[in-house]
Amino acid sequence: MKKRLVMLSIVTACAVTVAPVTRAEDENKSETSVGELAGPAAEVADDAPAHIHLTRDGAEAAATAARTALARRNVNMTYHGGRIMTSATVKSIFWGPKWAGATFTGDKVTGIDSFYSGFNQSHYALTNTEYTDTIGTGHRVGTTVLSLTHQVDTTTASGGNSTAAILAEACKWFTGPNDGSAYYAVYTDRPRGTAGYCAYHSAGTCGGVPVQFAFFWSLDGDPGCDPGSTVPGHSQGLAALANVSAHELSEAMTDPASPGAWFDRQGAENGDKCAWAFNVPSVTFSNGVAWKLQGEWSNAAFTAGTGYPNLSGQRGCLDGH
Repeated sequence: MKKRLVMLSIVTACAVTVAPVTRAEDENKSETSVGELAGPAAEVADDAPAHIHLTRDGAEAAATAARTALARRNVNMTYHGGRIMTSATVKSIFWGPKWAGATFTGDKVTGIDSFYSGFNQSHYALTNTEYTDTIGTGHRVGTTVLSLTHQVDTTTASGGNSTAAILAEACKWFTGPNDGSAYYAVYTDRPRGTAGYCAYHSAGTCGGVPVQFAFFWSLDGDPGCDPGSTVPGHSQGLAALANVSAHELSEAMTDPASPGAWFDRQGAENGDKCAWAFNVPSVTFSNGVAWKLQGEWSNAAFTAGTGYPNLSGQRGCLDGH
């Protein structure tokens, strides 16, 4: 979901330049520490979190308001002129000293690796492919997701308030690609606390190369971000991260950067419109691993009446099941 953000400029070991944007109001700030920035010069358009995945309570409150506000309006997403991602090359970064301990790590590192490997060419990924741009022949969001080797960084992690700090961490380990398909997912060891969101995605550049990136709190024991998965073999923390990871990657591919591609008149992206709306106990990925995942919004399914309902009762959600 998009929020209006403030201007901030930080200069330390590498330059981080922030410019203002003009979408809805900023909220839910949390304690953050930028720390020492390293890697290629990092430039981010928005410093405070913008494309946030609300907690379950936050999403339910927004849905209640939407039932009345949007009852007589077009609820589908529209195209806003930006690029989409025809494929994604993902690198997961596990940031914070707790990632050095086996007890905290558990199944999360191997599980997230499996998640991105299985997202590739999955039926779930197909839910994003109706969205195109109008450049040239009209590019389409693709289902190809290449997962690079993950990185563990046991230095002290930042919280989620500053996207500049998260981008700097992504740029610290940036190895490409340079074609705009890079998506760097930063999983921290910091709990959410009172922040009203579970994760977010944003965009910037590393040494002039465009990169999409995402931030994730540690969601172990966090009821506000727990999908309530009953899939065997997954810890609660892994299941929670997988659900929000599906949300953020889908949004990054359909609405990756300013001026934006696909979102509705309220600023909601395809993941926002189906947040915390589950159709089946699990969705099986292309590598055979099952996950409990929210759906993603489909304009076509809503128009045809073939989707399942979101929290507002609008039947536009698909999960590839």
